[in-house]
Amino acid sequence: MRIVEGQHIDSEAWADLVKRSPVATWFQTREAYTFFEGLAFLEAFAYAVESEGRLKGLVVGYIQKDGNKLKRFLSRRAIILGGPLLSDETSGEELAFLLQGLKERLKKNAIFVETRNFEDYSRWRPAFERCGFEYEPHFDVLVDTTSLEGVNEKLDRNRKRNIKKAIENGLVIEDQPTVGEITELYSMIEALYHEKVKTSVFPLDFFLSLSHLESSRFFVAKNAEGKLLGGLVCVALEGRAVYAWYACGLDQQYRVLSPSVMVNYSGICYAASNNYPRFDFMGAGKPDDGGYGVRDFKLKFGGELLELGRYIYVCNPLLFQIGKLGVKIMKKL
Repeated sequence: MRIVEGQHIDSEAWADLVKRSPVATWFQTREAYTFFEGLAFLEAFAYAVESEGRLKGLVVGYIQKDGNKLKRFLSRRAIILGGPLLSDETSGEELAFLLQGLKERLKKNAIFVETRNFEDYSRWRPAFERCGFEYEPHFDVLVDTTSLEGVNEKLDRNRKRNIKKAIENGLVIEDQPTVGEITELYSMIEALYHEKVKTSVFPLDFFLSLSHLESSRFFVAKNAEGKLLGGLVCVALEGRAVYAWYACGLDQQYRVLSPSVMVNYSGICYAASNNYPRFDFMGAGKPDDGGYGVRDFKLKFGGELLELGRYIYVCNPLLFQIGKLGVKIMKKL
C-alpha cells in the first residue's frame, strides 16, 4: 500500500471510484478538490491509498483558519466534507493506512481533523477508532426525491400552505442570479451567520467561484417588485444527490412569502425533476441540541432524520481545548 497526493492521483481511477463508491458525494470529486485548491483562503488537500495497484480510497478536504493572527492559529482545522471516498472492496486495513497517512501529513498544520459524514460509515467505524478518530453523533436530513409526486405528498401541511401562499402573492424563484445578486445574497448569508449561527462564513470569492462550476446551482427568491429575499446555494453529483450548502431568507420581514421555504423547496423540486434521488440538507445538529429549530425546519419538507455522525481526530489536545473555550466565549460575546 502507498499514499498518493493531490494532482498525482490518477484522474480516471478517481472518477471510477466515485462511480463505484456507495458513499460518494460531490465533495470527494476531483472537481471539488480543484475548486478548493483555487481558493486562496483555504489549504486544499487530497490523499489516496493505492493497494495492489488499484485506487482503494481517498480523502478530499481543506484546512480552514479564521480571524486575526492569534485566532487563525487557534482555529486551524482540517475539514473533510462528506467523509472518505471508499468502495465496497475497501478493507479496514486500507482505510486505516489512509487515515494514518492523513494524520502524519496534517498534524503540523491542523489542531484537529474532522470528517462530516453525509453517508453511513458504520461498517468502517472500527478502522476509524483504531486510528484515534472519535465518533460524535450528528444528524442529517435527507429528502427522497425519486419522484416529484412523492416529494409533494410528504410535505408537512404547514409547508404546503407556505408554498401556496407564496405563489399566490407573487414570489418568484430564479436559478441564474447575476454577480450583483450573488453579492447581495452573500451579504444576507454573512449576516445570518454573524447574528444567529455565531460562526464565520467563507468570503464572497467562495460563492462567486462556486457559481462558475457546472455542478453548482443557485436559487434566489424575489418578490413581485424584483427585490431579492433569499437564496439557496447547492452542488450536485449526477445520479446521487443535490447538497444544500448555504440557505437564507428574509422570513421575518416577508412572512407571507416564506423565502427560505421556497428556495429549499425549489432545490428539492430541481433534484426530483433531474434524476437526483436525494436532496441532502447537509446537517441537522447534534442529538443533545434540544430544541434545534433548524432541524425542525428541515424535517417539515418530508425528509428522514439520520444520525450519520462525524469522526474527529485531535492532533493537539491542549490547543484543541483552548480553541473550544475561545469559541464558547466568542459566541457569548
